[in-house]
Amino acid sequence: MGRIIFDTAATINGFIADEHNSLAWLFAVEGGEEPAEGLVPANASVMVEGRTTYEWVLRETGILEQPEKWREFHGDRPTFVFTHRELPAPEGADIRFVSRSVADSLPAIREAAGDGDIWVVGGGDLAGQFLDAGALDELAISIAPVALTAGAPLFPRRVESDRLRLEAASAVGQFARLRYSVRPAAASS
Repeated sequence: MGRIIFDTAATINGFIADEHNSLAWLFAVEGGEEPAEGLVPANASVMVEGRTTYEWVLRETGILEQPEKWREFHGDRPTFVFTHRELPAPEGADIRFVSRSVADSLPAIREAAGDGDIWVVGGGDLAGQFLDAGALDELAISIAPVALTAGAPLFPRRVESDRLRLEAASAVGQFARLRYSVRPAAASS
């Protein structure tokens, strides 16, 4: 069984999208258009996205009109989209819309992943739900030299330092790359 990884970019003050749910700030950073080699989880066989992330991708990339663009980022990997709304899907994309909780959806996601990793692309609240379910194994963040005044927080949960263990820190172009392993929550007394 593979790992579940939340791998994302964030601003220096902890936002993953601006107040309009846009990632334009990321693409304005030198190297932000195309992730450097080694920044995308290499063994990810499944991707997971929340509705806001998915809708942003649809809106900003024109994928519905040019479905071949889906494979440029997602490849042939199944993509699970958590939503309670009916959403369009690009022709030929393996998208599985789910409205159940993360805990209830995990068996199907793990089955689709096989021995590969599961990449939680976004957003932060969805990654937090994986943490709440005790299923998040790794948090990888590429910190951009950008500060926003408002937006979607990286991880809208209180997570104490005993839950995260720094495994690696490096510079990748203009980004500071941090990788943490996630430890299980301590049992309540």
